[in-house]
Amino acid sequence: MAVSIRLSRGGSKKRPYYRIVVADARSPRDGNFIEKIGTYNPLLAKDSPDRVKLDADRAKHWISVGAQPTDRVARFLDAAGVIERAARNNPNKAKPGEKATERAEERAEKATAAAAAAAEAAAAPAPEPIVEEAPAVEEAPAVEAVAEVAPEAPAAEEAPAAEEPAAEAAPAAEEAPAAEAPASEEKAEG
Repeated sequence: MAVSIRLSRGGSKKRPYYRIVVADARSPRDGNFIEKIGTYNPLLAKDSPDRVKLDADRAKHWISVGAQPTDRVARFLDAAGVIERAARNNPNKAKPGEKATERAEERAEKATAAAAAAAEAAAAPAPEPIVEEAPAVEEAPAVEAVAEVAPEAPAAEEAPAAEEPAAEAAPAAEEAPAAEAPASEEKAEG
């Protein structure tokens, strides 16, 4: 019979709590076990003494009988000084995938192109500002054309006529506010 030292999950949803058990390798994860030799609470701080509780004597006994610990339990046993666990090294795990490397290369190319463009802009002399002269010559004929359209004699006759309606409108404007004032007073009294 193959015996393993592994974790058996307990606790509620999103609140895990594990028992460190010695169980038959064929039994379900949370099923029957031979012996409980400790607990593991991942919700506690890493430096907390209650995070991993382990009976080191029983663990040594089961390892001497041939029980195989899982990787996580082997870490706990190594920290407790029960067994010596060889450090694992997988240098390819941290390497980014193909698409990530392509995106990184594109970003690097854009950065070098932007740096080169900035260096060229700094090295090149500043262009002289283009100053456009005001088109004074073009505006003068437009003013003259307006003056030519209106005849001089009728303009003199129309000017006094234009002043008279303005004079008549002014007294009417003065009378209108006076007429409105009493009406508003009557509304306020009523």
